[in-house]
Amino acid sequence: QVQLVESGGGLVQAGGSLRLSCAFSGRTFSSCAMGWFRQAPGKEREFVAAISWPAGSGTKYADSVKGRFTISRDNARRTVSLQMNSLQSEDTAVYYCAADLYGSSSYNQYEYDYWGQGTQVTVSS
Repeated sequence: QVQLVESGGGLVQAGGSLRLSCAFSGRTFSSCAMGWFRQAPGKEREFVAAISWPAGSGTKYADSVKGRFTISRDNARRTVSLQMNSLQSEDTAVYYCAADLYGSSSYNQYEYDYWGQGTQVTVSS
């Protein structure tokens, strides 16, 4: 059974950085496209970034985070990370890690099979 656990969220000032991590339990990590999504208060959950399987040669980003966020994966450790730089107040949200077995690194949240519980990121201006 797959479980995803996010960590690394917190409170940061605008312009600062945070690194989120997602630990994957299960045997199928290297066969999963991995994604990060976020949900701000009163808003729909939205795509942030995704990385392909098995080696992460392909990445996708939402326009709002391009050039500031970087997604990466470590198959040996079964983790996916999201490095977030130049954070803005608009980045405040709960961030979710998601896994899509044999997936296509989709922007569409409904294509993902497994989800973590989320980690709060708050950016103060």
